[in-house]
Amino acid sequence: MKKVSIMVPCYNEEENVVPISQALVEQMEKLPQYDYEILFIDNCSQDKTRELLRGICAQNPKIRAIFNSKNFGQFNSPYYGLCQTSGDCTISVCCDFQDPIELIPVFLEEWEKGNKIVCGIKSTSKESKFMYFLRSIYYKMIKKLSKVEQIEHFTGFGLYDKSFIDVLRNLKDPTPFIRGIVAELGPKIKKVEYEQAKRRAGKTHNNFFSLYDAAMLSFTSYTRFGLRFAEFLGVLMSGLSFLGGIVCGILKIVDPYAFITTGTLPIILTIAFIGGLQLFFIGFLGEYIMNMNARIMNRPLVVEEERINFDQE
Repeated sequence: MKKVSIMVPCYNEEENVVPISQALVEQMEKLPQYDYEILFIDNCSQDKTRELLRGICAQNPKIRAIFNSKNFGQFNSPYYGLCQTSGDCTISVCCDFQDPIELIPVFLEEWEKGNKIVCGIKSTSKESKFMYFLRSIYYKMIKKLSKVEQIEHFTGFGLYDKSFIDVLRNLKDPTPFIRGIVAELGPKIKKVEYEQAKRRAGKTHNNFFSLYDAAMLSFTSYTRFGLRFAEFLGVLMSGLSFLGGIVCGILKIVDPYAFITTGTLPIILTIAFIGGLQLFFIGFLGEYIMNMNARIMNRPLVVEEERINFDQE
């Protein structure tokens, strides 16, 4: 009998962990041809999530939990959770019910056809239309700029064959971006469209900074656009500055007094503009350096504090 692992990352989801565990168990019991395990990986929740998870695991030995010693970010924890599963395939599902668990049989059907990865694609969303619009722009932009064919509106919700989970385990990437890794290394990808629902309960933990982190990680991992654009713009600005210097020299020869009275403001504005560009690209270059620095340090993805229901192994 094939075994299906379901990995559920969570952080401060006290209103959702019990309902999602019940819904997942009910869904898998409708598929008696499969054995299953459900793994929750908690990213150091500050509410009652861990207390509830202990109760859930005590009632069902097929439900497991990993508690991180601190919050290791929105990318490391789910990636680490995927690597700790033991099934013939692993399905990643959000804890807030925005990923429709009704698609699990569809994913498994496509997997049985030979597809090693089945990606859930948000064709529509009940979230803020403005946010969905911004995400669409981001996905199209990164797809155009990336050297790897990126997958639009893919958040990580999907099925991964055990062979691909082994690839993730051996990758040893301390700053993993699962969406980019799937696009870059994933074999035989099948896309399944769905409508993203609103959160069942609780507040989203995404904010400007977390979304910015995601955008910068994808840019610095899969594009050279920022550095190349800085190079070309630098050459252009140097050329224009050289021409501007020649023009200023001619004006000074023709009418020195007029040049002194009218030439100061443009010079100040030009210096401010070039200084702003320099600061911007120094910061952008810093994003690449921070990305490289994290990989060079090669820190562990997470540090575990506790494991529950892994003793039977």
